[in-house]
Amino acid sequence: MTKVLVVGSGGREHALCWAIAKSPRLEKLYAAPGNAGIAGLAQCVDVAADDIDGLVAFAIESGIDFVVVGPETPLVAGLVDNLEEAGVKAFGPNAKAAQLEGSKGFMKDLCAKYGIPTAAYGRFDEPDAAKEFILRHHAPIVVKADGLAAGKGVILCRNENEAYAAIDHIMTERAYGAAGDEVVIEDFLDGEEASFFALVDGKRALPLISAQDHKAAYDGDEGPNTGGMGAFSPAPVVTGKMALTIMDRIITPTIDAMAAEGRPYKGVLYAGLMIKDGEPSVLEYNVRFGDPECQPLMMLLKSDLLDALEACADGRLDTITLEWHDDAALVVVMAALGYPGRYEKGSEIRGLEDALSLDGVTVFHAGTKAVNGSIVADGGRVLGVGARAPSVAKAQKRAYEAVDRINWPEGFCRRDIGWRAV
Repeated sequence: MTKVLVVGSGGREHALCWAIAKSPRLEKLYAAPGNAGIAGLAQCVDVAADDIDGLVAFAIESGIDFVVVGPETPLVAGLVDNLEEAGVKAFGPNAKAAQLEGSKGFMKDLCAKYGIPTAAYGRFDEPDAAKEFILRHHAPIVVKADGLAAGKGVILCRNENEAYAAIDHIMTERAYGAAGDEVVIEDFLDGEEASFFALVDGKRALPLISAQDHKAAYDGDEGPNTGGMGAFSPAPVVTGKMALTIMDRIITPTIDAMAAEGRPYKGVLYAGLMIKDGEPSVLEYNVRFGDPECQPLMMLLKSDLLDALEACADGRLDTITLEWHDDAALVVVMAALGYPGRYEKGSEIRGLEDALSLDGVTVFHAGTKAVNGSIVADGGRVLGVGARAPSVAKAQKRAYEAVDRINWPEGFCRRDIGWRAV
């Protein structure tokens, strides 16, 4: 029997807890810090996800057998290194391997060195040099903060003036703090985006089913980029043949490259891809499950997640096969009005039980807390309302039925999640 600690407090972590809680091998589940939804599955402990020392101390004191790290920030900060030094097994890459997400410049240089398809780029630590590059390359172009920016440090620029403004925003105004010490500027790629996930044990990779998320805040993919306003799985653009191509040209070469660089990769590798004319290119790598993509993936997973994650950490993925429901799943994110800009916290959310009474519906909590027996909003992205059904269209219909049963005037959602598949 296994005592498990899940680190994080978002919808991704609720989905991971929801899946791990089904394992017959689970003795006790903890979450740090968790949220109001996770509290129904796990004992929530008041330790922040980026409190490395506090998390290690709690794991030792509580006799935790296995730690599953949800967000990128503690991974890049070396939580897995610290846990392993203390004799605690953990799921996720160490700090050296987590640089795949921690530095977009590192990721682009790795792709260039090992011939992994990605957009042409330049990296700059000085605003004037970055602007000269734009003058030579023209728009549309993409400007990215090099470091971690909570999914918001990527700016698509339709003309040169927008690109100059993006550089000022990141490097001069310090919109993302130290993450903007350096920028990566890359060619704009068009096509269809997809999220591809694989479990990796240092040597081998086991692909998960595909997913697609919706980054823009508003219907029709309009408005500013967010951490994600909804997702569905599987993504029709990732056919069986395309999945083999992605493994062959992108995932396997990346794992081999990281090993060759002395940074063997363990954990989940998440490739954000652009696919055009049957050719996939890497937009970005993330070193953790996507949020919200993790939610539909967990809704479709039939196998024991705990077994698979432990096999990753132990370097024995060859002993695991994954089974999936032959359905589709779709999740609609409900966010606080104003997100991804300024928003208010503390508004009450009603009607959750009514939504959950619908067949095939699961509601994952992201930014919630319990106050005097009520559920209140405590973040930007607050709920992930999910449905599993025989097709994306049916899952979409059911998810929005559930959304309409939730009484939260201070929240909003996109009404077109899954439109590409439907």
